[in-house]
Amino acid sequence: MKNSLTDKLQNKVKLNIKGKNIERFIKRLKTNKIDLLKIEYIKYNEINITIYQKDYDKVLELKTIYEMDKVDIYGIIKIKKVINTYKYILIFIALGILLIIFLSNIIFNVQIIHNDSEIRNFLLNELEKYGLKKYRFKKNYQEIQEIKNNILNEYKDKIEWLEIEESGTSYIVRLESRIIPNNEVNNNKQNVVASKSAVIKKIIAENGEIVKNINSYVNKGDIVISGNIYLNDEVKDTVKAEGKIYGEVWYNVNVSYPYIYSEIKELDNYQEIYVLKLFDNDLELTFNKFKDKKIEEEKILFHPFLPISLVKQKQKEIETISLVLTSDEAKDKAIEEAIKKMEEQLDEDEKVIDYQILKENIKEDKVVLDIFFTVYENITSYSKIEGEENVS
Repeated sequence: MKNSLTDKLQNKVKLNIKGKNIERFIKRLKTNKIDLLKIEYIKYNEINITIYQKDYDKVLELKTIYEMDKVDIYGIIKIKKVINTYKYILIFIALGILLIIFLSNIIFNVQIIHNDSEIRNFLLNELEKYGLKKYRFKKNYQEIQEIKNNILNEYKDKIEWLEIEESGTSYIVRLESRIIPNNEVNNNKQNVVASKSAVIKKIIAENGEIVKNINSYVNKGDIVISGNIYLNDEVKDTVKAEGKIYGEVWYNVNVSYPYIYSEIKELDNYQEIYVLKLFDNDLELTFNKFKDKKIEEEKILFHPFLPISLVKQKQKEIETISLVLTSDEAKDKAIEEAIKKMEEQLDEDEKVIDYQILKENIKEDKVVLDIFFTVYENITSYSKIEGEENVS
């Protein structure tokens, strides 16, 4: 490897030779111990030869009647020539990188994430006391932690949690205000009622009197757990009824699915790499390039006036799936899609009980279905007791 690299860096010259009896000229060069590194025959009276630069003057003396032109150069002299030719561009790029590095260590924005403008202004002033503000140099990790801890210790009664995150040339500050708990107990008298029409499947009463049976039908607003406690048809006490009601609820869902289906699927392969952007060209600093990928990009070094930047990319490999389905396959896919959409709306303690296709429409490009769903769902709601309730 070392010998190969040394050989590549040695100065070489490629020459074009023209004349009669080229073979005689080659023999003359070999007789004079000229190393012929490469010989390319172009015509019977024309060749290209590659020699070491140190032998160039000697070949020049031996050429006599032959025509000789220098075609190319290799090695250190080639590198020097390229550097000399593009020196101003290289200087510009180097200065640009240095400027980007300098500017990337300056704070250009401090963003505080909170709903209250008074708290945002208060915290912004506190951060400025520690030098964390616009057009100042960034702080290192240890300094940021010290600033954060100092503010938390000083304002224990105001700030519950504080995080300072560096993002490019900005600092994003997130916080939670300390909330003094309200120990007042809500003793408002209430009933537990049905939030929608359903058939009751389960009642969990924590307080109050159950006034509906399992498998009975209720309309929206019907009382299921009453806050009025009855004895011999008279209200003896009124409490805050609490509990949960689960019922069988019904939905009609319209769903369609095409025969020609295309999906972009995210694979498990992902990588974080650095990319050098120069004008419209991206140079990925990795050997493992994904053919198709989803990219999340974070700028590391950049400047709006220079055409060069360094970014960090989180790349996730993707795969495009294309299918041509039959009407039955599209129908099955439509049902799967409808069930998935329905389940996404349900909580962990809720579920789809059953479904039935009410209407099926086979079109030229897709299948359209009307599906009736039966769902086990939490239908708990509350109503305030203003006066005596009639639960009969």
